[in-house]
Amino acid sequence: MTAEVNTEQAALWNGAGGHGWAVARDMVDQVLRPYEDLLVRAAREKPRTGVLDVGCGTGGVTRAIAAALGDVPCVGVDISGPQIAVARESANVRFFQADAQVHAFEPEFDLVVSRFGVMFFDDPVAAFRNLRTAAKPGGELRAVVWRDKDENPFMTTAERAVAPLMPDLPTFDPDAPGPYGLASPDRTRKILGESGWTAIDLRPVDLTCAMPEEVLPKYLTMLGPVGRALQTMDENEREDVLKTVLRAFDPFVHNGEVRFPTASWEIKALMPL
Repeated sequence: MTAEVNTEQAALWNGAGGHGWAVARDMVDQVLRPYEDLLVRAAREKPRTGVLDVGCGTGGVTRAIAAALGDVPCVGVDISGPQIAVARESANVRFFQADAQVHAFEPEFDLVVSRFGVMFFDDPVAAFRNLRTAAKPGGELRAVVWRDKDENPFMTTAERAVAPLMPDLPTFDPDAPGPYGLASPDRTRKILGESGWTAIDLRPVDLTCAMPEEVLPKYLTMLGPVGRALQTMDENEREDVLKTVLRAFDPFVHNGEVRFPTASWEIKALMPL
């Protein structure tokens, strides 16, 4: 692994956070499939010679783009060792563990993509400037990032439900590394401009995600701050808290399926010629 500067994120994604997402690979890919499809369509818009997937996690998007493009080299990078270990179980796609903010890339990609993987940089201007070093002149950045948490109520339902029971849960700073780190379109445009990307465009994307109802307890106990907290509780306490959380998700459950709206930005930018 190359040097890293995102020490807090490295600790999270190489600890309980990363292990949870690694174990939940199939479930996460199922839930976020609409965003995978969006990025596959973006990759197929024009001929490509190389694709880099930043914050690739367990590699679902990387593999899907590789399958869609055939012989085009596709590479995934993530700071999370547990997730990269799972990603490497796939053949014919290269994955490596690194901090994309400082990794010494070669300019070999004409497309840099990310599905919710670029909101966690300690210094986003430096990170996006470094990602430019991976892009060929004229190369394209296509990423999806979450909009404001108030536009994504499903994602904060668990935290709101357990707030009276777990007052010490971490809160999100909208300008700090985290899921909503690029939720502000003005701040995101400023970051990309200062890092040297051009032709910057942010398009609002509203998609519905879904999972089978029977998967919801696993989803809630494995992912996010509530999931990590539940893993540290004794069995009786965990069962009581989980019941409270599950009741809060009743509005999203219909006919054996959990369906929920999501709100994101699709980022487009170019590496100058």
